[in-house]
Amino acid sequence: MKFERTAGILLHPTSLPGAHGIGDLGSEAFKFVDFLEAAGQKLWQVLPLGPTGYGDSPYQTFSAFAGNPLLVSPEKLARENLLSDENLRNSPHFNPVCIDFGEIIALKMSLLKKAFVRFVELRKHESEPAFKTFCANNAGWLDHFSSFMAFKDHHGGGLWTGWDHKLVIREKSALKEWEKKLSKDILFHKFVQFMFDKQWQELKKYTNDKGIKIVGDLPIFVAYDSADVWANKEFFDIDENGALLTKAGVPPDYFSPTGQLWGNPLYRWDVMAKDDFLWWRERISKLLKLVDIIRIDHFRGFDAYWEIPGDAPTAEKGRWVKAPGKEFFHSLKNYLGEAPILAEDLGLITKSVRELRDSLGFPGMKILQFAFGTKMERRFLPHNLTQHCVTYTGSHDNDTTRAYFEKAKHENNDIYSSTQRYLNYYGDDLRFELIRAAYASVADMVIIPMQDILNLGSEARMNFPGKLGGNWTWRFTWDQVAPDIVRTYKNLCELYERPPKPQPPEAQI
Repeated sequence: MKFERTAGILLHPTSLPGAHGIGDLGSEAFKFVDFLEAAGQKLWQVLPLGPTGYGDSPYQTFSAFAGNPLLVSPEKLARENLLSDENLRNSPHFNPVCIDFGEIIALKMSLLKKAFVRFVELRKHESEPAFKTFCANNAGWLDHFSSFMAFKDHHGGGLWTGWDHKLVIREKSALKEWEKKLSKDILFHKFVQFMFDKQWQELKKYTNDKGIKIVGDLPIFVAYDSADVWANKEFFDIDENGALLTKAGVPPDYFSPTGQLWGNPLYRWDVMAKDDFLWWRERISKLLKLVDIIRIDHFRGFDAYWEIPGDAPTAEKGRWVKAPGKEFFHSLKNYLGEAPILAEDLGLITKSVRELRDSLGFPGMKILQFAFGTKMERRFLPHNLTQHCVTYTGSHDNDTTRAYFEKAKHENNDIYSSTQRYLNYYGDDLRFELIRAAYASVADMVIIPMQDILNLGSEARMNFPGKLGGNWTWRFTWDQVAPDIVRTYKNLCELYERPPKPQPPEAQI
């Protein structure tokens, strides 16, 4: 698929400002869209939007279909008469630049439960057509997810393999009994998903009406502790009791000398192929209702994936196993047409991965932080970029560009000096010159992390692969947005034609 020459910003909604300790889908999200429009940006990239679990990672969620309850705006619930002003006033003061997930989860779930009580009191679950329609249209995943979360809550939040054994194996009579016993709790989770979807669709419409597209993120693997695995065991490489036979990760690389042990269950692709990958088609169709463009995380896993034994302590021991990439994507196209997909093709990329990406016409990713220096990736140098790609200064897994260059300055390598020579810039803001180089490149799309737009240091890093704890917590404040930023990026978009300027009629002949 051909993509227009554009520019955008990477910012997960949790990183937005706001009064309740975490960014949400309320007024600050709409203000950010206004900021994007004023700065000439046409893309807003977000991370996966699912309900986060242990470790708070958006790449390890309780469902590949559901939305994150923490993103639901209390202010918007109040406007629907589901929360009172007093409910909102009682919110404690939180750190404006760092999320404390422990406190936030307790607060947000308390507010959501208050809103649900009011929702039931008003009998909206019976009288509101939109709620009934949402539940009916999403029953395929919503029923499983809502039951999963109610059962999980009842079992103290524990991993599903430790629940009542009849629930673990999904015995039909036991499921009915538990669903009847926990019917109100199940309804609560349906209510939360309804509110997430309602608020997200309002935000998406506002964004699209301003000519801005949302780039979503689809992790190739799903979390072990998820409704997806619990309800569809036949699709995953686990035994009858749910124990992992194999698990996902990547071998040692730039980020980790022992590899990355993700722990996700691997797919039984042969089983999934029997119904033309119906589960996958439903997953992608659902995401396309939330976003305009899909970035597939770990795209190389569709060509071959790193299979690690289920009991392995690290990702060092494993083997590459072939995946049904072409068969899968051709089946997808037959049912859904040509989907707007970007391929995250970083890391150990082989010839067959490149051939798969190119045969499907998916743009790949280029990270400029990886480009400069003797031992770095020369294919990411601006003069080596191709038009059909999306270029970043860094990603959510990188340190901020300012911090990256500050460290490189004092390390025993030529990264900093090589970047200076290449950009012919010897001043004190190499970060901005790298952004300018991205904008000036032939790449169709340029997406810059908000941390780099704001020129922030390591305190604003979003994720450190392989590090437990302290990730995903960064937030920005409007005080950090310098007065000239909007004009600066609007000028860059105009200067480097993102999007291209309309040509006069005589130039089109």
